[in-house]
Amino acid sequence: MILAKVVGTVVTTISHADYKNRRLLVVQPLAYGDEEPEGDFIALDASQAGIGDTVLINREGNGARQVLKNPDACVMSVIVGIVDSVFLSDEFVPRQP
Repeated sequence: MILAKVVGTVVTTISHADYKNRRLLVVQPLAYGDEEPEGDFIALDASQAGIGDTVLINREGNGARQVLKNPDACVMSVIVGIVDSVFLSDEFVPRQP
């Protein structure tokens, strides 16, 4: 799961059947402290998110297909929820790789 900020939308004239009646949103992953965030990517919206929302994204193909209840969907990333708030404790210490 990834926390990200919705930064844009994708407009298509023709789209795959698995994307029918769903929006594609451009999201920017959030990073903690000095971490370098990943690059922006596109996620299929399953939660009615909009630009500026902080969202929770399932970025794993099989899990994304399970959310959509379509085992054959050509989907990699799905927005599964809108985050109201995030609290990070001062006691949190990131693990070193």
